[in-house]
Amino acid sequence: MNQQEVFDLAFVNQERARGVLVSSGIADVWERNGCRVNLVGSLRMGLLASHRDIDLHVYSKGITVEGSFAIAAQVARLPGVTEIRCINGLHTDEHCVAWHIFYRCDDEVWQFDVIHIEEGTEYDGFFERMADRIVEVMTSGQKEIILRLKFEAPSGSDYHGVEFYEAVIADGISNMVEFEEWVTDHRKKPMYYWIP
Repeated sequence: MNQQEVFDLAFVNQERARGVLVSSGIADVWERNGCRVNLVGSLRMGLLASHRDIDLHVYSKGITVEGSFAIAAQVARLPGVTEIRCINGLHTDEHCVAWHIFYRCDDEVWQFDVIHIEEGTEYDGFFERMADRIVEVMTSGQKEIILRLKFEAPSGSDYHGVEFYEAVIADGISNMVEFEEWVTDHRKKPMYYWIP
């Protein structure tokens, strides 16, 4: 694929993702329960390629496990929601409950990663700023490489979106062989959150 074909295919997939986000009603449930809902991740940055994944950060004050589960129970009643998984991180520095929601739409399964974060804590707005900064510094050429690598990544691979962004933007990685080596090396380092 040439650059324009990569951009065109990504655009089609991103438009599909935006349609799924609206039709699912998942964000609406959190908003109706008083949460501030922000789109984050690859869809916010125009870097969603072929992975059917939508990332939302939702914020409210005084989060409890019981309260977050009550909202998730409303999400579970939505048509198309087939499975929900939970990770309780309220006791960590991230002050959140992570929900992984699987939603079927037109014979495709989409994963919604909804992170319910305590308003006013360290990570309130952090990943929104990360996404906006990536868009600000990323060149058209880097965007094409990131999308191309995402399209080339083997199905079922466990690469994280931010690994593509950091490898290409910070370290000039330009092909899958280099990227795989970069990831192997990078994962030996202590975990950190990267912002360009």
